[in-house]
Amino acid sequence: MRIVMDTNVFIVVMGRNSEYNPIFDAFLQGRFTLLLSTAIVLEYAEILALRHTPPTLYLIQTMLENLPNISTVDIWYRWNLIYHDPDDNKFVDCAVAGQADALITSDTHFDILKTLPFPPLNVLSIREFATLLGIDLA
Repeated sequence: MRIVMDTNVFIVVMGRNSEYNPIFDAFLQGRFTLLLSTAIVLEYAEILALRHTPPTLYLIQTMLENLPNISTVDIWYRWNLIYHDPDDNKFVDCAVAGQADALITSDTHFDILKTLPFPPLNVLSIREFATLLGIDLA
């Protein structure tokens, strides 16, 4: 399964004490492929830098560069489908260009995508994604 995670989801699943951490464990086990674009990596790094020390950031960067279930996507077209927060479009562009099976988000700005017939995007909440993976968050 090929997925795109918005930044808030990525941050939450990485937290050791987060109820969503089993999703990160599933990622480390190779149960899905995370699609990344340069813009997404830069946003992840910017937000992670606010919360972690440089050594931790280095470990995360190394992980993102070396895990076999990371796929880097080149963006050649900008869809500009999210008007309320244009910065979120980087995730849409990556999902479309990378032929993602799902875009995982908890941001309501992405709800507009559920009403559009094209491009076809499967937008899932973090809980829906956990269920799809067979993870019981209880």
